[in-house]
Amino acid sequence: MTLNRSIGILALICLPAAGIWFWQNPTVRQAPQLSFKTIKGERIDLADLKGKLVLVTFWATDCPGCIEEIPHLVELHRQYSNAGLTIIAVAMYYDPPNRVMAMAKAKQLPYAVALDPSGSLAQGFGNVQLTPTTFLIDRTGRIVLQNTGAFELQDIRQRLNQL
Repeated sequence: MTLNRSIGILALICLPAAGIWFWQNPTVRQAPQLSFKTIKGERIDLADLKGKLVLVTFWATDCPGCIEEIPHLVELHRQYSNAGLTIIAVAMYYDPPNRVMAMAKAKQLPYAVALDPSGSLAQGFGNVQLTPTTFLIDRTGRIVLQNTGAFELQDIRQRLNQL
């Protein structure tokens, strides 16, 4: 009876904990195998970034939350790029390329900025339609976080430090 009771108590503890973990991490899945073309003409293949941490954020020049995130992205780039973090900011298909390039230049963005004129990148990441939407990809190529809306800098830092 004691063993059965212990197993029952353990199950009562573990099942809710597992449910909470899955609820907070519903996006653990393989990242799509896509290629990004940056505003500098470079090509970045996600497959080539295996072994590195990757932060992909979908944004638009007219999105207040996206503009609010830029200093955080710059800070993350400065703090973690030497540790292997690659940041790719993907401008939404409806954002005019000249505005994207002008903002990238004005804000002196140190990370990769890509265009998605056909919307295929947003489609590949699960049909992203809201900005900002951010994906954190671990070293094995799995999406371990999907965040819609402005992200919490401290949360991203904590996750990066754990990966």
